[in-house]
Amino acid sequence: MAIVKICGLLREDTISSIAHLPIDHIGFVFAKSRRQVTPGQAGTLIRKLGAERGGQSLPLFFGVFVNPGMDQLAETLREAPLDVIQLHGQEDAAFCREVKRRFGVQVYKVFSVREEDDTAALEQLAAFRGAIDGFLLDTAGGGTGKTFDWSRIPPFQLWAKEAGIPLLIAGGLDPDNVTDLITRYNPDGVDVSSGVETDGQKDTDKITAFVERVKACV
Repeated sequence: MAIVKICGLLREDTISSIAHLPIDHIGFVFAKSRRQVTPGQAGTLIRKLGAERGGQSLPLFFGVFVNPGMDQLAETLREAPLDVIQLHGQEDAAFCREVKRRFGVQVYKVFSVREEDDTAALEQLAAFRGAIDGFLLDTAGGGTGKTFDWSRIPPFQLWAKEAGIPLLIAGGLDPDNVTDLITRYNPDGVDVSSGVETDGQKDTDKITAFVERVKACV
């Protein structure tokens, strides 16, 4: 059953409305974005979900960053108990290893699918073996709400399997297309943000439909 990651949460009422859903990962955006939160806001949302769950297991909490410094990460983690640092910038493998060592968190790296030969991308990815705990494939540019050519997924799946880490697919997913993706390519997980929004705000009905459709795929 595929992992479900909902990214870009901002509001306490959204947290309350989805607390009962089997969401595996929740992402908070600390990079510049209309979905950006402060460390304090993220900490409040994490505590809110803990209270709503009433002692039940919690999802893993991801922090989304672009080229952060160690000081920024330390400051964020003091207020927001994140489980995973998700890196979208030009961070290299050495930086990922240092984040893991210094903060004791998991690190996921995002790779963009561009209009080029995937051989170069896979060669770049090879340097991250042992430095990351998972990675995401996303449409070039990130946050575009557009899908990429899914036929390019399999070589990256093979690399992830050989490395023993999960691969999550992002980019333009929504309740209407996620079943097709999972049926055709069976990724380890899926990551959604704009695809479960209405007028720029998270939509509980869309989140519910997305989660239900992912979890119905076996």
